[in-house]
Amino acid sequence: MRKILYLEPVGGIAGDMFLAAGVDLGVTPEAIAQALSGLKVPGWKLAVSRAVRHAISGTHLDVVLDEREAHPHRAYSDIRQLIEAADTLSPRAKERALAVFRAIGEAEAKVHGVSIDAIHFHEVGAVDSIVDICGAAVVLDLLGDPEVYAAPPPLGSGTIRVAHGNMPIPVPATLELLRDVPVRFEGVGELTTPTGAALLKVLARIGQPPPDFIVERIGYGVGTKDFKDRPNVLRAAMGRAEARAEGLWVVEANLDDSTPQLLGYLLEHVLGKGALDAWVVPATMKKARPGHVLSVLVEGGKKETVVDTLLRESTTLGVRSYAVERTALERDWVEVETPWGKVRVKRGLRNGVVLNAHPEFEDCRKVAEASGVPLKQVMAAALAALGPGR
Repeated sequence: MRKILYLEPVGGIAGDMFLAAGVDLGVTPEAIAQALSGLKVPGWKLAVSRAVRHAISGTHLDVVLDEREAHPHRAYSDIRQLIEAADTLSPRAKERALAVFRAIGEAEAKVHGVSIDAIHFHEVGAVDSIVDICGAAVVLDLLGDPEVYAAPPPLGSGTIRVAHGNMPIPVPATLELLRDVPVRFEGVGELTTPTGAALLKVLARIGQPPPDFIVERIGYGVGTKDFKDRPNVLRAAMGRAEARAEGLWVVEANLDDSTPQLLGYLLEHVLGKGALDAWVVPATMKKARPGHVLSVLVEGGKKETVVDTLLRESTTLGVRSYAVERTALERDWVEVETPWGKVRVKRGLRNGVVLNAHPEFEDCRKVAEASGVPLKQVMAAALAALGPGR
């Protein structure tokens, strides 16, 4: 079953609003705190309360520190070490949190014209921001690792004072983070923070409508501010996707800029995702360029997973798909004795009659290598042992 999480930054998004929306969906603050307990940062706790913005009730969350840092400055390498050393975080949560911090670091480096190693996080390096970002990765774990989609975020306007002085809204890092994705230039004040922008950019598909899904839970993460023109809430709808695609499908992509290594990886990867078969055929593309057609045979329930894998992992800009019918032989396995050992043979039957038989390659290879005989002799002996009636 595919789980879907759809985020609507009605009044913007910040790290604490993401955590609050997760709690409003049913994730317990205790579970979040337990998963974050391995972070070697100063004392903190989650303070959760109910709040209302424009008659919408939801969850408000604060990261309360025992003793706030006056000037929090942390390099990307420092934060990476903190996260990697946290033994209570799952590998997937670590991967997501590190990706978010790297995205922020790269954006800051671009804005300031320096390398990421020269960047020292200020507001985002504070304990509360570290908890927000790592907590967001934990929330996705606790929600069952859903596919995340998000509506374009509103950015706000005006100016804000940060560690570098007065800055325009959206601050440069926020705008850099949201390059190449749909956004809305509207609202007054800072609606989308750099942390919120990074969470959306790394964890969600911004501006891409989610697949049809059944909404099962709705959560509202309430922010600190109270805007006049909109409720300062992040709405999160959680549910399951409807399986509409039935039968068998062929999903294809034309590739004219892929290396042999990438093609081989893609074949193995889609098969690991549940594809029934996958193959690559040489082709001549536009302008007489040599290329390949990658085709995948997949059941309808796993079609979207394969489509998403090809779009994410290959160099293609699009895929096509079409329904197919397949007539398949019944299959079974029998074990036969060869002069060098036993091997399995896969048989294809129709109405109880054996039409095809193929010795299992790995069995034959092991026997051949152990006995020092040619592989082809073992395979021939296996078919002979099967007998004329197969």
